[in-house]
Amino acid sequence: MALLDSDVWGKKFFSDGWRDASAEQPVVEPATGEQLATAGLATTEDVRRASARAAEAQRDWAAASPQRRAAVLRRAGELLAEHSAEIEEWLVREAGSVRAKAAFEARLAVSECFECAGLPTHPQGEVLTSEDARWSFSRRRPAGVVSVIAPFNFPLVLGLRSVAPALALGNAVLLKPDPRTAVSGGVVIARVFEEAGLPDGVLHLLPGDGPVGRAVVEAPEVRVVSFTGSTPVGRAIGEQAGRLLKRAHLELGGNNALVVLPGADVRKAASAGAFGSYLHQGQICMTTGRHIVHESLLEEYTAALAAKAAALPVGDPAREDVALGPLIDRRQLERVHGIVTDSVAAGATLAAGGEIVGAGYRATVLSGLTTDMPAWREEIFGPVAPVIGFSTPEEAARIVNDCEYGLSVGILGDVGTAMKLADRIDSGKVHINEQTVSDEPNAPFGGVKASGTGSRFGGAAANVEAFTETQWLTVRPDIADYPF
Repeated sequence: MALLDSDVWGKKFFSDGWRDASAEQPVVEPATGEQLATAGLATTEDVRRASARAAEAQRDWAAASPQRRAAVLRRAGELLAEHSAEIEEWLVREAGSVRAKAAFEARLAVSECFECAGLPTHPQGEVLTSEDARWSFSRRRPAGVVSVIAPFNFPLVLGLRSVAPALALGNAVLLKPDPRTAVSGGVVIARVFEEAGLPDGVLHLLPGDGPVGRAVVEAPEVRVVSFTGSTPVGRAIGEQAGRLLKRAHLELGGNNALVVLPGADVRKAASAGAFGSYLHQGQICMTTGRHIVHESLLEEYTAALAAKAAALPVGDPAREDVALGPLIDRRQLERVHGIVTDSVAAGATLAAGGEIVGAGYRATVLSGLTTDMPAWREEIFGPVAPVIGFSTPEEAARIVNDCEYGLSVGILGDVGTAMKLADRIDSGKVHINEQTVSDEPNAPFGGVKASGTGSRFGGAAANVEAFTETQWLTVRPDIADYPF
């Protein structure tokens, strides 16, 4: 039987096995509007029951040997690899991924599980000095129940990068994927860990809308919330978690800058810029949203980028060989087009694109902008590349930092100049001679300012910090003497 046979999960949610849902939602292909299946939705009452069960199951899972937890993570990675073709097809049809992006996401998911399989045996404490005649330690213990709220754009990886380390470190998980990608961002993960031998009750799949999202934050058993999504929703979750004295790890939006220094190879720079802006239709938090180009190269770079954009076909990735697939839904498509048309009306020049093509949007280049135009100020989350010039490194740094976000920056050109510029930039990530979209399971990932609460994803140190609590432990050879 296929891993994702809808007879198993259709019209159901996962909580101690697959349960019939009292609410349903069609799984829709954004490129065509075709219904692919029917997903079950959880209710707030389902969340209440799941969180209580998760707290119960977590105690036994935390007590399992590190080798047992590592084996489950390794097997999950193997299953993802074995069923990669099936998973990729869902990423193409449900999430609108072009095939190369779907294949990359599936491979990254495998790597995530294998990387996290090392966490159970990673050092999780320190030996401390003490003034008294005792041994003193700090040790990391599982946080307990973790809620993971994941987005639609890289649904598998952006859910798994919190689910996998949380499970590896002995936590139970409530997973709420975006309902628009309930299969590739939820069912895949639940089925993989079910088949990998994860004990019942440790992982719960709870697709749903806003009330379900609030419920997985508010559930009293939940101690940590890991959210990836928009900045406005992240602020609300952060406020909600703060009021309840829970930790919230927030990976939010970005309006990421690519700086092209004088003397850079324009052909290669335009290729990097096109990849950064147009991969997955620009629906990535790390997308290159601002191209900041030295005035000596501005005209040539803009023309080269526009030529790249004009050559990228748009269409249905399940049935055509295209570079850009559909945007996730009509609302987002119209929002992107509105930002482009508003900016052109304000004086920007449309150098390429600017057209709706079925359910997709043609790769777009805007020039002649000012920094107060919506295409420059806003996170577009579409295939739009705004270009502006600069004259000095100081001006480039000022333009980069004049933004509410601080997630990812790419700098192309002379390495020495780029290194000095990097020291002036407020950003969670800086990539020299690379564009802005980059992610590896062993590397810390996170942003500053409105892009989130720092690097709480990726790498052993960040994962241990995110999904465990620190406990101080002391041991004496005998009961101490006290003055009372």
